[in-house]
Amino acid sequence: MKVLLHALVSLCGIASACSSASEKSSLLRAMEKEINDGEIAGGIVVVGSAEGIDQMVCGGLADIEKKRQVQQDDLFWIASMTKPITACAVMKLQELGKLQLDDSVAKHLPEFLALKDAEGNPATVTIGQCLSHSSGLSEVPRDQEASLLSLADLTKMVASRPLVYPPGSKWQYCQSSINTAARVVEVVSGMPFVDFLQTHFFDPLEMKDTTFYPNEEQMARLVTSYRREKGSLQATPLTFLGGKAATDRKRYPRANGGLFSTAKDYGNFAQMMLGGGAWRGKRILSEASVKRMTSLQTKELATGFTPGNGWGWGWCVVRAPQGVSARFSAGSFGHGGAYGTQCWIDPVQQRYFLLLVQRADFPNSDGSGTRQRLQEAAFSPIK
Repeated sequence: MKVLLHALVSLCGIASACSSASEKSSLLRAMEKEINDGEIAGGIVVVGSAEGIDQMVCGGLADIEKKRQVQQDDLFWIASMTKPITACAVMKLQELGKLQLDDSVAKHLPEFLALKDAEGNPATVTIGQCLSHSSGLSEVPRDQEASLLSLADLTKMVASRPLVYPPGSKWQYCQSSINTAARVVEVVSGMPFVDFLQTHFFDPLEMKDTTFYPNEEQMARLVTSYRREKGSLQATPLTFLGGKAATDRKRYPRANGGLFSTAKDYGNFAQMMLGGGAWRGKRILSEASVKRMTSLQTKELATGFTPGNGWGWGWCVVRAPQGVSARFSAGSFGHGGAYGTQCWIDPVQQRYFLLLVQRADFPNSDGSGTRQRLQEAAFSPIK
């Protein structure tokens, strides 16, 4: 059993639990610098294996005005880190024989029988193309989707809009396609998407604080989001809520980026993926499903958001480590979020990296200097 050392850096309130003094000091110093430089107000970094946490750094302020310190059980909006969880739900249904990734969406959602391309010709999109961002589906303007109450309402609007490019011909990050895949989950399973995730993932993985709709107790632990203006951090609202409260259930579950979670919860999810679909003796997904969804599906298509990557089903996949991904092995997979969050899973080094911060205006949250510096502090180069 691994004995964890505990330390406190009082300057910025950073607490750390680590297995090695050298690892601890490196990651602590890196987090302290990001906070003191005003890049972030605070946050949590976790490095672990399939067995659990190797080191955690937790510090800074969750709320600058109230001077509330970040705590290990604080809640973060994880944004697009929701997408891999949505992909896992689809893979679960494939395991159960309910669908195939090469099924046309129209096989399960009749509204897509009327889907047209840009010239008005009939078009077909597959579930796999939705999960690899190669579907060509159009986005629904934010002012139109803000008032929608269900995924069913959303997909009817998506299906009524022409494709923006031929399916499979290019990669273009697409929110509509991920939400469409979630609607397929509802129809095929006969369960609301929220309930399907709760039953098959959140309950067995003990992700008790992962939700689209935080309750009042969870809201008390929500970390405030900030943007940097004139050299200082200013509080900013969550853009996807459309003016509604996070607790308001009168909005559809955004499978593309609507989840809130904690370091413990998402760490359990990462441990499951690193463990080939197994977690603490429980089989959540098959090893074959994990391997397929984290294998390159976009082939030679040029993809974003940082160089050297491709995409699997719901996951970014490192093809050629470089820049912000230089510390990871080829074949590593993960996903980031709009407010700077990130999870990387490295099957070669058998470790995962989890970053939870709430910074709204990184020019490229996937390629931010903060993310790169903290990753470099947490991971050593592969020998």
